[in-house]
Amino acid sequence: MSAAAQPPPQQQQARPPKPAAPAKKDVKILMLHGYTQSGALFRAKTRALEKMLQKSLAPFNLAPVLLYPTGPNQLRPQDMPGYTPPEDGASAEEQESDNWAWWRRDDASGAYRFLTQGMNRLADTIEEAGGVDGVLGFSQGGAAAAMLAAALEDRPVPDNVDEHYEWSWVERLRAANGHRPLSFAVIYSGFFAPPPALGWLYEPAISTPTLHFIGGLDTVVDETRTQALVDRCVEPAVLTHPGGHYVPINKEWVMPLVAFVKTHGEKLGDKTDAKI
Repeated sequence: MSAAAQPPPQQQQARPPKPAAPAKKDVKILMLHGYTQSGALFRAKTRALEKMLQKSLAPFNLAPVLLYPTGPNQLRPQDMPGYTPPEDGASAEEQESDNWAWWRRDDASGAYRFLTQGMNRLADTIEEAGGVDGVLGFSQGGAAAAMLAAALEDRPVPDNVDEHYEWSWVERLRAANGHRPLSFAVIYSGFFAPPPALGWLYEPAISTPTLHFIGGLDTVVDETRTQALVDRCVEPAVLTHPGGHYVPINKEWVMPLVAFVKTHGEKLGDKTDAKI
């Protein structure tokens, strides 16, 4: 048989393309440091937690994006717990300080001074990120996390203002987050803010899902202050670790955090990074 008469070679069937892997869903989380810390220091202290969170959520196509702002209120050396004047006679103003706070408690009245600046810093960070899904805070940052979650809920804002409080930051926060409440809040060694002017943030109780970590040996934030915040949250999840005033980063205590973020991260709708 001539070559021209031979049957054409059997055509190979094209393999069906492999299905595309599902896109990872960003879960944006504000990370709020404690009193006397900074965003950079808080990240350094929780780096192991950050890595474990990212590794553990990857199989579920969740990508935690952690944002570490720094509070706007710089603390002077004499504002630090246990401060003693330097022996060389240098004034407190001459000493360098990389310690920050979200607000300053007034010793005479108990009011939270500079709270507006702290909350506006959070609004700036949220706006730059195109909105956030959750918050994790430690100590004063834990108290701020609860206040942020409450402020982003649909609750009325007081009309009254005084020398310590005005509420323009509430609308700034809500607009920055596209008028969406947070999906979750994680609070380590947090506490209830007792100034009466802030009572609207706790009444009605905070409905955002919350996970509270309490140090069984915490001598910095008294357990009654932490419990007062827990009592003002709807169906809070509460865990007590055997340590003191810090964020536990060993696996035993990070895995409950992973499970909590997974549960609420998987409920997030598709979002873009566009500002709303």
